[in-house]
Amino acid sequence: MARTVRFHRLGGPEVLTIEEIDIPPPGPGEVRIRTRALGLNRAEALFRSGTYIEQAQFPAGIGLEAAGLIESVGVGVEGLSPGDAVSLVPPRSMLRWPVHGELVTVPAELVVKHPPALGWEAAAASWMQYLTAYGALIDIARLERGEHVVITAASSSVGLAAIQIANRIGGIPIAVTRTSRKAQTLREAGAAHVIASAEEDLEIRLKDIAGEEGVRVVFDAAGGPAFLPLTAAMARGGILFNYGGLSPEATPFPLFNVLGKSLTLRGYLVHEIIGDPKRLAAAKAFILDGLGNGSLKPIIARTFPFEEIVEAHRYLESNEQFGKVVVTL
Repeated sequence: MARTVRFHRLGGPEVLTIEEIDIPPPGPGEVRIRTRALGLNRAEALFRSGTYIEQAQFPAGIGLEAAGLIESVGVGVEGLSPGDAVSLVPPRSMLRWPVHGELVTVPAELVVKHPPALGWEAAAASWMQYLTAYGALIDIARLERGEHVVITAASSSVGLAAIQIANRIGGIPIAVTRTSRKAQTLREAGAAHVIASAEEDLEIRLKDIAGEEGVRVVFDAAGGPAFLPLTAAMARGGILFNYGGLSPEATPFPLFNVLGKSLTLRGYLVHEIIGDPKRLAAAKAFILDGLGNGSLKPIIARTFPFEEIVEAHRYLESNEQFGKVVVTL
């Protein structure tokens, strides 16, 4: 028996409970892990509220990121042993492999031996944010040294990961945030430029920064009306990645910007990278190297004890955080 986070109906953070359930031993190709830290993501809040890409079946577990010690391994698992310190690449299905609990069983291909100096909290905060940003900016867009990249929701964990990755390859990150309250902190986190979209004209500021030729790559978590100024400031042949729907407003299709500049507006999910072994291996190598040399460093907004999982989810949805919310065990 082990304590596990579950919910029996859709709703806000208050629907989450901690229950003791039986955790099956690892099957062939699986690993069982005693967790030490759990990373929280917006995807979990969406799953819990019924607005995620897959629907819960009750009682439902939850969670995409964790770090801990291997307790046992199944038949056929190589290169991993009991006692190894590991963290998890997010599973493709939260419904099938929820990982927010004391003891979790997952496919061995999701298990990564992270740098020992990383620490449990940072390890649990790494893979979703860096894989998401790497997949769009490096794997698909091939962002180059000296290129600008626009990053919306820049104070989120994925936004901060994108800033770090852009800086690591010599790109020029332009952070977009709603107000100027977090502007200085974003500059300290590596943003070359910061735009407060509720206080400034987004299109004009982007053109001031990048010039009339525009920005080739936009990495957007929000959708909504910002699609109009964002695409107006993009370069011919540019690509806009949308990986989330944080805006409560409708998202217009910027028809004439798209037509006039031959733009690509692309829906993007991290599962594209996770589901392709070759691309995932390249991403893991890039991220592990960055974590090892310090060019990639997870920013933790706040940690909560496991018993305060409801409060942790409330904080996750407050939009007050700068970086990742982590739960410790």
